[in-house]
Amino acid sequence: MTELSRAAVLRTMGVGAAGLALAAVGSPSSAEAEPAKEHPNVKLIRDYYAAYARNDMTALRERFFAADIVWTIPGHHPLAGTKRGADEVLAFFAQLARAGFRADPIALAADGDWVIDLHRGWSTQPEGLDILWALAFRVRAGRIVEAVNFAADQHAADAFFWRRYPLAKIPERLEAPNGD
Repeated sequence: MTELSRAAVLRTMGVGAAGLALAAVGSPSSAEAEPAKEHPNVKLIRDYYAAYARNDMTALRERFFAADIVWTIPGHHPLAGTKRGADEVLAFFAQLARAGFRADPIALAADGDWVIDLHRGWSTQPEGLDILWALAFRVRAGRIVEAVNFAADQHAADAFFWRRYPLAKIPERLEAPNGD
């Protein structure tokens, strides 16, 4: 992927969200500025993305997710909603894996217990979704306890997820789980 320009980010995400993300990341005012030490919560999220890229569900459960994690996915599609607990979040990730979903972090910034992430998220199976996402992660005791996703183009995300994860046809959709 080519480098994103500030104008492209502003067009894609909107002035408010992009301005907040870019202001949070910041940059040294001169080439002589000493590099700042990385915030431990930023390192945690950076390491989380590395484990996610490896599809290392064991590491996600054992190293990164609090047992009571809450992960909110916006939208009006079959995967949308709030997932509670590591089992539900990992089940959601298993569904994303069916679409070959990938994430490439662009910027991370921390303030206290929160880390704001801007990343490119795209699908490979089928291709068709390639947008910017922002996530707000809340960290407690070195673990992710909350994540809230924000899609740059929610309509495109909804349309993609409906195509990839359609509801079962009626009457199968209306059958009781135990067959009654």
